[in-house]
Amino acid sequence: MSKLTAAISAVGSYVPKFVMTNEMLEKMVDTNDEWITARTGIKERRILKEEEGNGSSYLAIQAANDLLQKKNLDPTEIDLVIVATATPDSMVASTAAFVASEIGATNAFAYDLLAACSSFLFGMSTASSYIESGRYKKVLLIGADKMSSIINYKDRTTCIIFGDGAGAVLFEPNEEGLGLQDEYLRADGSGREFLGMEAGGSLLPATHETVDANQHYIFQEGKSVFKFAVSNMADVAEKIMVRNNLKNTDVSWLVPHQANKRIIDATANRMGLDSSKVLMNIQRYGNTTSATLPLLLADYENQLKKGDNLVFAAFGGGFTWGSIYLKWAYN
Repeated sequence: MSKLTAAISAVGSYVPKFVMTNEMLEKMVDTNDEWITARTGIKERRILKEEEGNGSSYLAIQAANDLLQKKNLDPTEIDLVIVATATPDSMVASTAAFVASEIGATNAFAYDLLAACSSFLFGMSTASSYIESGRYKKVLLIGADKMSSIINYKDRTTCIIFGDGAGAVLFEPNEEGLGLQDEYLRADGSGREFLGMEAGGSLLPATHETVDANQHYIFQEGKSVFKFAVSNMADVAEKIMVRNNLKNTDVSWLVPHQANKRIIDATANRMGLDSSKVLMNIQRYGNTTSATLPLLLADYENQLKKGDNLVFAAFGGGFTWGSIYLKWAYN
């Protein structure tokens, strides 16, 4: 009997309708299109407006329904729903539980997973483990973030980078040797002083003072984060290749977290990959945190072929980072 692996069998996605361009940001903070494009590669990002919907759950539900429709899948067949997110609807009630109920996944248990921009990558590991155990057959993993809810649009170090969006994938058992092959995941807790949100948790609960001090918005020390991200994303991507005896010619696609084009380029260079093998949509969506990886899969789905070797790489606040080697399972 061949070894059971966990493969992605379907993808779905959703981005809000409202497009925030660099030109719009020029009117809000001291920046310009040339500066943003040169340093990040971002031209525009999507923002969820109240008239369209509210919360990360709205984005997650739309992406999940897109997948269900494309796959023609009965949601009652889903065993587990994981929502990878840094911006849950609230701090107590699980966003995933609400999403599962709203999409009709009435037989599934559900929970949120938080690892900043590495949330979806870590979720891939988690979802795959459930499948490989043989206990569950269909795991829906959703990456969804409404980053605009924690962005200070007077802070040019963050407001130019982030956008809103969601993507979803379905993991199912595979006996052809396809799906997740290997992972290399890491974390370093000292990184939270460089990227995070100061208030709103148990360490610093919300008060009038924390609100007045803008401590409920995300902050980052750009130079430190960039340095750590460049070295660590490239390092784990290279390690996963070496450990699996993958040459650059063996890698079909690099699927990198969309935080900064210069970080993506550095990772591809370390792997010896031509830019034609790098999935990229940062110019249209910016950094959607937990949603970047599944949005890439959705945007490039028609170009992915059965048996393709995909190397995923991500880096996030915490710090968290890692790489996953996956063989694509369908045409």
